[in-house]
Amino acid sequence: MLDIKKTIEGNKAVFALEGRIDTNTSVELEEALAPVIEKVDELVFDFAGVDYISSAGLRVLLANFKVFSKKGGMKIINVSEMIMEIFEVTGFSDILTIE
Repeated sequence: MLDIKKTIEGNKAVFALEGRIDTNTSVELEEALAPVIEKVDELVFDFAGVDYISSAGLRVLLANFKVFSKKGGMKIINVSEMIMEIFEVTGFSDILTIE
């Protein structure tokens, strides 16, 4: 299960996520992102409540990184050690902006 809290702050969208980002929930995340992508220039994912991310979730992050790298940027904040380990093993820590 994934809980998605979306906040628009001017030209920035913040998605506070809680739960698992996997094959099932990554579709929900994509659907929540779709109406926002054209409206904002900056995207922030708050991972404080994320306890798991699968390759499907990584794909969503990468797709949005590609879109927002041409705009104001995308970053991920409040990443746990376990999720950071996944980012490091997959090489995503070298690609994404993680604070």
